[in-house]
Amino acid sequence: MRLTPLLVTAAAVALIGCPAFAQSDAAPAPAATAAAPATSAPASQALPSIPRIVGGTNIYSTLKASGQFTLLIKAADQSGMAAILEKYPNLTLFAPTDAAFRALPADVLAKLMAPGDAAANQLQQILKYHLVNAQVDSSKIKGAKGPVATVESTTLLLDGSNPDDLMVNNADIIQADVRTSNGGIVQAIDKVLIPADSPYEAELKSTSASADASASPAAPPPPAGG
Repeated sequence: MRLTPLLVTAAAVALIGCPAFAQSDAAPAPAATAAAPATSAPASQALPSIPRIVGGTNIYSTLKASGQFTLLIKAADQSGMAAILEKYPNLTLFAPTDAAFRALPADVLAKLMAPGDAAANQLQQILKYHLVNAQVDSSKIKGAKGPVATVESTTLLLDGSNPDDLMVNNADIIQADVRTSNGGIVQAIDKVLIPADSPYEAELKSTSASADASASPAAPPPPAGG
């Protein structure tokens, strides 16, 4: 498989759309620019927990040492992304856990992990969508809401309007700011993010709609004699 160019997004424009996501050590944008006031998540919506992740030499070695990202490691190996995560400094990876991958429909996960260049290219696109060519730590997310450019050339929506539940798209960040010695940052998340231009996006929407329809209560039968 030919690895397509990955780090084409210049660092100066990697973070866009919201002052709180500027690539500097400046404080996050004032509260007046935040999308909504912070509220605490109810106990019934507590985030999933994982064993604490410790930063290593680079993003790839950190994921491998953790043991919580075996499917992400396999995906990085199959798609050619492992070398990027090992070599390049100052990247941020929104890293889905094994539980996040296993929450995908079984047929979609099987297609993504299938051998061959076609599957690897699709998998590479999805992993590029999780990668930002800049350091994005929680201080740049809290109190703000806005897009960030990915290496896949589309954007993720970061939402820190609730400082107790930082989000990227529809995924929760379940462990933030795992820093590696080469300047990388791992943000562990509880869902796999699918870009809108991926062929799997429509398939996942269709699966989700079918599941919602199956879960809906059946209409009550008409009254007798009526």
